Amino acid sequence: MNEVEALRRAIASCRICRDCPAGGEAYRMPHEPRPVAYVSTTARILIAGQAPGMKVHQTGIPFNDASGDRLRSWLNVERETFYDQSRFAIVPMGFCFPGYDAEGHDLPPRRECAPQWRSTVMAAMPQIELVLAIGQYAQTWHLGGRRRKSMTETVQHWRDFLLSNTEGPKILPLPHPSWRNTAWLKRNPWFEADVLPVLRREVERLLS
Repeated sequence: MNEVEALRRAIASCRICRDCPAGGEAYRMPHEPRPVAYVSTTARILIAGQAPGMKVHQTGIPFNDASGDRLRSWLNVERETFYDQSRFAIVPMGFCFPGYDAEGHDLPPRRECAPQWRSTVMAAMPQIELVLAIGQYAQTWHLGGRRRKSMTETVQHWRDFLLSNTEGPKILPLPHPSWRNTAWLKRNPWFEADVLPVLRREVERLLS
């Protein structure tokens, strides 16, 4: 078994949020974990999302929902290409569906996951050339102190991150493609006008 295959199996069997929850027993994962992550030795593009939703939890397939349909439209790729693990790595900040809050919204990624796995996963994929940092949690980890005060401001300054990286992969911050962000997209037409053409060119270049 090679190193990456061993890592995949370790991720699939991870139960840290159930067995050793950050914050103590009150924060134990309320359901059986089902880690969903595509770690790749050949993909040049990493999709760094937040955490799986319920449909992804049920199917074990990342972005297998309306958010995924919108994301694939942004990337201008078909499902077959999107799920080709030789071409796309898909590793969210939290591997498991975290559950819902009192208002029925998805909870944030589990606090145990990124400290346990993120650095190891990134070290296992040195070939990655472009990280699509989707949402504030991925942007916080991948951009660190360079992240702006809000997700909107971070995405607005995408050129600062995509064009200035001299070490490591390029990073392109994106909003989450959730239907909940439809109003955000309408308020910020510059995203579709300015960012999506660049995103699609980068994806096409790296897939070719």
